[in-house]
Amino acid sequence: MENRPTTAPWGQKPTYEEWQEKEGIPVYRDKHGIEDITLLPRRPWARMGGLGTFIELDSTRDCRKEMYVAEIPPGKALEPERHLYDELLYVLEGRGLAEVWHEGKPKVSFEWGEGSLFAIPLNAWHRLVNGSQNRVLIFAQSSAPIIMNVLRNAEFVFNCSYNFGDRFQGQGDYFTAGKAGLYKRPGGNAWDTNFVPDMRKALMGDWPEKVEGGLGSAFNMAAWTGAGVSEWPVGRYHKAHFHGPGAILLGMNSEGYVLLWPYTLGIHPYQDGHGDKVVKQPWKKNSIYSPQSGWYHHHFNTGKLPAAHFRTTGGGIGIGLPSLEQIPMGVSVRQGGRLIEHEDEDPEIRRQFAATLRAKGIEIAMKPVVYNTKPIKLAWTA
Repeated sequence: MENRPTTAPWGQKPTYEEWQEKEGIPVYRDKHGIEDITLLPRRPWARMGGLGTFIELDSTRDCRKEMYVAEIPPGKALEPERHLYDELLYVLEGRGLAEVWHEGKPKVSFEWGEGSLFAIPLNAWHRLVNGSQNRVLIFAQSSAPIIMNVLRNAEFVFNCSYNFGDRFQGQGDYFTAGKAGLYKRPGGNAWDTNFVPDMRKALMGDWPEKVEGGLGSAFNMAAWTGAGVSEWPVGRYHKAHFHGPGAILLGMNSEGYVLLWPYTLGIHPYQDGHGDKVVKQPWKKNSIYSPQSGWYHHHFNTGKLPAAHFRTTGGGIGIGLPSLEQIPMGVSVRQGGRLIEHEDEDPEIRRQFAATLRAKGIEIAMKPVVYNTKPIKLAWTA
């Protein structure tokens, strides 16, 4: 899908793409995922003061979502900046200090390390400092493409002096772990906080809807929606489902693969002769992948440790398949939803998984399944 917002005059590049080219760092593009984002080539980033590379997957381009990896060399710091877009930062490597402030106001500082997640308040000044003898790698996601393409003025995006006091007033406890703790909400568990010290040790609640023994939690941070963490046991995989574009998953523990295919191929892609169109994307620690709008996907754990993912769905715009978005997310296809229960899935999917585990000397930990042969009237074919 071409990334051409209607806010740009016909024949002219969108403002974000023009700005991105001027930043002078690589733009790494792929269709579905990247096996290790820490290995992507990075170049000096003059405006930021470190090194960096932009990342674009088909799904994130579709929903106008920015991703990049920034490197802070030992003993260095990134340049102070503020901007009119929301940004979420995850620490891939290293440790350091963040300073956040409004013009003329005291700075709020906090320490972060590998596995930390935090959101920058809208248009607040901020600076990241690496005081250690090792490099720091940060994975960032933002709504920069949307804001730049709407305003069509990058200078204004980075130099607007308005303080959003309703978002951040310099509170000393703004970046402390949420005090309310974990609570239930529609769709799962949630935690209100602007800072998670280590996502790999984050508090999670039971989340068996997608995988037996699964755990998960969402985080409501600053204006960012859809950040969270999930974990599931050895020898198991998630039920397949689909949604709109822009959901990003980053591996934090173990290894495996994800199967992806367009919903138009139906729920039995191998059985119906479409196996050659199913994408098998490997993942491990520091892998990212993003299903395209309307693509079914399973998450498989083929490692010897519980699998853990950092996931986000915010920072973009849902422009995928409006009619399909009306189909309930956590409801079985037999009840008119978009979730494939194990007894309704293609038998080849479990066969492949079991074979992969056997080759690694790992026992499958899934309950035996009796496949349902009753015909299914899929909601999108009604």
